Amino acid sequence: MTTVRQMLAGITLIAMMAAACGPMNKTKKGAVIGTAGGGAVGAVIGKAAGNTAMGAIIGATVGGVTGAVIGRKMDKQAEEIKNKVPDAKVERVGEGIVVEFSSNVLFGFNKADVTLEASQTLDKLITVLNTYPDTNLEVQGHTDNAGTDEYNQGLSERRAGSAASYLRSHGIASSRITTKGFGEGSPKYTNDTEAGRAQNRRVEFLITANEKMKAEAEKEAKQ
Repeated sequence: MTTVRQMLAGITLIAMMAAACGPMNKTKKGAVIGTAGGGAVGAVIGKAAGNTAMGAIIGATVGGVTGAVIGRKMDKQAEEIKNKVPDAKVERVGEGIVVEFSSNVLFGFNKADVTLEASQTLDKLITVLNTYPDTNLEVQGHTDNAGTDEYNQGLSERRAGSAASYLRSHGIASSRITTKGFGEGSPKYTNDTEAGRAQNRRVEFLITANEKMKAEAEKEAKQ
């Protein structure tokens, strides 16, 4: 029961923070989220919100003063990605960054191979990622609800794997990268319109602090 109460308290605190997000910057939000939750709360929040990226980032959160230090580093990286990768939707979440690409930016229709045009876009992202080597990357693939569950699951996995393979082949260490495919199971947008379905056909890059960044942030927080 104690664990359940802690999770509910964390969820409540995060919900309160989200409702009052106006006056808080992303760095402060990261500190609050970390204090409130961790992996279990992150998974619950992500599932409830239909936002697997948010859940994964909350699950990797450190929180407190250390989390605030990490947040400042992520603020800087997010701004660089926004400036250098105009085809991406960049969002700061807690102590991490979500870089979202519509699938049609990276792939042909119903395809899982990175297109030539997409490679130029990913090269810009890789430039920034190499500037900040102390981060981990989770590549998530998603689809809309057209087609069978089995086909969509496979397509999401292939697309996530293809994007990750491109990163690895262009200098991003394999140890930094994990992949997940969610098929049609975690829509972030409505599937009731073509515009919404197009947005749900997406690949997201989740950027979080690795152990080295966390350790350095902890030292900085104690100074």
